[in-house]
Amino acid sequence: MSTRRVNTPGSKKPSPKQEQARREREALRARMARRKRNQRLAKILVPVVVFAGALLFVLFHRTGSPTAGPAYATVGQSIDPSTLPGIQTGPAPWAPEEAQLRARLGAIGLAALPAEAFVVHIHQHVDIHVDGRKVTVPALIGISQREQFLSPIHTHDATGVIHVESPTVRPYTLGEFFDVWGVRLTQQCLGGYCNGGGKTLRVYANGHPVTGNVRQLQLTAHEEIVVTFGTEAELPNPVPSSYAFPFGL
Repeated sequence: MSTRRVNTPGSKKPSPKQEQARREREALRARMARRKRNQRLAKILVPVVVFAGALLFVLFHRTGSPTAGPAYATVGQSIDPSTLPGIQTGPAPWAPEEAQLRARLGAIGLAALPAEAFVVHIHQHVDIHVDGRKVTVPALIGISQREQFLSPIHTHDATGVIHVESPTVRPYTLGEFFDVWGVRLTQQCLGGYCNGGGKTLRVYANGHPVTGNVRQLQLTAHEEIVVTFGTEAELPNPVPSSYAFPFGL
């Protein structure tokens, strides 16, 4: 059964102008509703986007090295590193010597810590080149997994980043880092490589030559250290003067 629309008495069909006005009012109401929805959505999304941007900045922002030249410190016990237990005097690469780590720490006056300490908490980066080739600075320098202790100077990975995390406020030096590693470093020698035959040990801090005692080079915050052995032609070109440290280091 079909139904028909019946006009009530007095009603009449709207004119074309009235119908157009009705459509325009409905379109205006629809636009205003969409605008309100977009405004509500923006109030939610803008803080989320800002927070996400800030989080990405925190996660990926990297801090460069300073431009200051080398600083020197005389700390610990004056010792010939060649006499330290387990010291490596052969060719690169050099493993993190763990077997006699505790004895070396005692000999150079550093504590064997049960956990990391953060009274002093700074980081450096070291690049090592021998005869024009880069030498890996290994992970776990200064960390004994077997005996569950660590040195105030250590590495966690093979990026070349040194962690100085100490319960004692005092300067630490490049010589102490190599002693902890178990690799000979003197004014003339790196491991099994010693000055002679046109080849020389050279050290740089933030791009500046270390003209003083290389063992006494102080480990300062965000320092870029370059240790090279070889001829002048075998130096890295350019000598790295900065390292982009990840956020938090």
